[in-house]
Amino acid sequence: MNLILASTSERRREILNLLGLPFQVVAPLYEEETLAELSPYEEVTSFSKEKAKSVAHRFADSLILGSDTLIEYQGRKIGKPKDPADAREILKILRGASHDILTGVAIYNTQDASFHTNVEIVQVKMRRYSDREIEEYVASGEPMEKAGAYALQGKGRELIEKLEGDYLAAVGLALKPIASYLIRHGMQPAPDVEEIYRTKNFLNWKSYVF
Repeated sequence: MNLILASTSERRREILNLLGLPFQVVAPLYEEETLAELSPYEEVTSFSKEKAKSVAHRFADSLILGSDTLIEYQGRKIGKPKDPADAREILKILRGASHDILTGVAIYNTQDASFHTNVEIVQVKMRRYSDREIEEYVASGEPMEKAGAYALQGKGRELIEKLEGDYLAAVGLALKPIASYLIRHGMQPAPDVEEIYRTKNFLNWKSYVF
């Protein structure tokens, strides 16, 4: 079967590439629109499924992978900032507090129209960074297009005190459940996925080992 990543995220492409399997990248046709009636868990699951299914008509005998990430803080869903001013407000809200990163993944099997879904939850504690640090970070442009207005694998690392959970899921794609599913369907990753998590040779992963 063919493996398809329905995503425009460069980070998700890089993470999936760690498995050493051939795959094709396509842009999902689904337009995200947050719904108040959905919990964060339900929303990342729904968005992941819709992204994968949106391109299913193009691929036969394929496994199509969709994924979505959002942040939950005190029951509030936080996605990507609308503009720099919104990024500043989000970073002020998160300052000095803990929040959860939820990353959903959905694998759509076009042979039998079945879904396999998974949601990973990672807890992040932010530093009590200053207003000046917020201004400098927003000016860098990195917060835009990032859930929670920061990139933990980039300059945003300086704003983070602690991370607990799957680093790859926090960056954008939980690799272990994906690898497990692919193995069951006859796709054997070139490196052992446990070795990937032992060596942590990806971006600044090792800086989060406490």
